[in-house]
Amino acid sequence: MTITLVTGTGTGIGKTVVTAALVARALAAGKSVAAVKPVQTGVSPGELADVDEIGRLSGCSSLHELQRLPDPLAPETAARISGVRLASCSELARSVLDIAKEHDEVCVEGSGGLLVRLDNTGGTLLDLADALSIGADVRFVVVTTLALGTLNHTELTVNALRVRGFEPAGLLIGRRPPDPLGLAERSNLVDLPRLTRVPILGAVPDGAANLTPAELAAAFADPTLIPRDPTLASRDL
Repeated sequence: MTITLVTGTGTGIGKTVVTAALVARALAAGKSVAAVKPVQTGVSPGELADVDEIGRLSGCSSLHELQRLPDPLAPETAARISGVRLASCSELARSVLDIAKEHDEVCVEGSGGLLVRLDNTGGTLLDLADALSIGADVRFVVVTTLALGTLNHTELTVNALRVRGFEPAGLLIGRRPPDPLGLAERSNLVDLPRLTRVPILGAVPDGAANLTPAELAAAFADPTLIPRDPTLASRDL
């Protein structure tokens, strides 16, 4: 079984849409796929959340939200304010592995950036990955942007992964602006893989939340959305 952990260089950069695109592509390939959100914050009971959006965009029906907190904060902070005990990363990993037993692939969307605390004791997505590695093949993909400032944020995220022994499978552009790209965006398409030594695997266009599952899967694989130099986008998802 393969578990893909979707992290990002920050919040609001398109992790949910990218996760949906990954799920849509796997479904289109005939695979059994589940989407998991270990900790959802900023959503009250009864409201639609990230997994609901993933399901709407991808057509996936195996959607799993493991915990929910209403305050729009990092999970550890939201739990401290509410006096709630969060499941530990080890406990979360056991839940994800149970889900993975019934599927070919599982896509796990993190909360915010890589080092956001997911439990009450400071565990992060890295700790969740360590626990998952015991029972599954784990890979990370990093959602980033082409906007000015992305080089620093992306390199920091990639370096943090490598320090813990995880080599990112690739970078994914969460919200690619339409052509013509500006100077910064054109430069970052080249500099992101050059400086991080991680290929750009794909992109979703800005406004992809309005696409159907089939359109999203196709748009994600659209070669016009990723670098035209094959050496910069040679890995297949």
